[in-house]
Amino acid sequence: MKDKYVLIVDDSRDMLEVVSRQLKDLGFQTFQVTNVMDAVDMLKGRLPDLLITDIQMPGVDGMKLIQYASEHYPNLPLMVITGYPSVQNAVDAVQLGAFDYLVKPFTKTELEKAVNKTLLKGGINSINDDQKSSVKGDLNMLKRFGIIGNSEVMTDIERIIDRIKNTRVTVLVTGESGTGKELIARAIHYSGNTSKSPFIAVNCGAIPENLLESELFGYTKGAFTGADSTRAGFFQAADGGSIFLDEINSASLAVQQRLLRVLQEKEVMMIGSNKPQKIDIRVIAATNANLLKLIEKGTFREDLFYRLNVINIEMPPLRKRPEDIPILANFFIRKFASELETKVRSISERAIKILGNYRWPGNIRELENTIQRSMIMADEKIDVEQLPDFVKMSSPQEENPSSWQTLEEVQRKYIEKVLHSVEGNKTQAAKILGIDRKTLREKLK
Repeated sequence: MKDKYVLIVDDSRDMLEVVSRQLKDLGFQTFQVTNVMDAVDMLKGRLPDLLITDIQMPGVDGMKLIQYASEHYPNLPLMVITGYPSVQNAVDAVQLGAFDYLVKPFTKTELEKAVNKTLLKGGINSINDDQKSSVKGDLNMLKRFGIIGNSEVMTDIERIIDRIKNTRVTVLVTGESGTGKELIARAIHYSGNTSKSPFIAVNCGAIPENLLESELFGYTKGAFTGADSTRAGFFQAADGGSIFLDEINSASLAVQQRLLRVLQEKEVMMIGSNKPQKIDIRVIAATNANLLKLIEKGTFREDLFYRLNVINIEMPPLRKRPEDIPILANFFIRKFASELETKVRSISERAIKILGNYRWPGNIRELENTIQRSMIMADEKIDVEQLPDFVKMSSPQEENPSSWQTLEEVQRKYIEKVLHSVEGNKTQAAKILGIDRKTLREKLK
């Protein structure tokens, strides 16, 4: 049992301590959180072997967590503990996906029996035979970090995460949109000794430029018009844990200068204050842009780049790890099976072969959307007929000079594919294509 990892959710710290101590005596590894939202973050970072949750908690209750876990992680064993037993609660919990129901107070023996019963009922081994034959490999990475793939490049990334997980080293994650850069950041945070500390994710490109500085570093009352009170920023909120700065290339030079101070001095200066605040934090940044080119243009600080790029993890595009496509496809089938209320549980080898021939400009995010759409169109198994036409048309054919297209035709079709992969989001499409929105608008005309 020493490799079994149990996540316990209860708003009572005393109960968390009791259950955790009893499980550790039984040989389990445990993590504890006091609310549902923290539990969801933990699930995204590292999939446990068992989830144990209370029902009645302030804010979002345990029933919502059971429903969320059942929909997103259908093979995760779930168990409920409660001090307010009722027949209706028990029925509701089981219908939502819980495997067992334990009433407080309970003995160590009762807990052990319920845990063993729950683990026997479900878990990662409940994948059906069709899925096992398609996956062709262990799911160790999925089980440990939520990272899916057995390709050599993904195994190398896992080794890097194992090496740096217990350090405060600054990490720069690079790669195209949709490759899973935030997933890597969460894996670094939740796989190490910071797993119980805050993880704050900030999309720098989604926050208006004039607000990003105050959101990151906080401000004092009266620092600017509208600053009616002193407010801490994301860096203060992440103190003791990790902050993930996505689309760091979007940060203004003013924000970059403040960020450089954080990395150099390990302190934050709130807007309107002359008093620095010491912080203990790991910074993980991510970008799909070429920062070296931005340095040449003068829009990104060279000294900040080298401060961020202490450890670089480059996420490969999906087209460079085709051997992971069967694993990802089957994972998404399991993910959407209960959500879509469908009988689809597998995908044919013919369909897998076609998926492997496609270029996937939108990467894993596009594959996820494709599998979801195909499951809606299928009855019991995804086959070639249910795949989108643009994916099927990408299968390699014998080269024939008479069928060659002009550069303009090829460019138009590629732009159409990229737009489709991001569901018409022009901002996202422009990032994937490496052009600005204005250029994209001109090409669309």
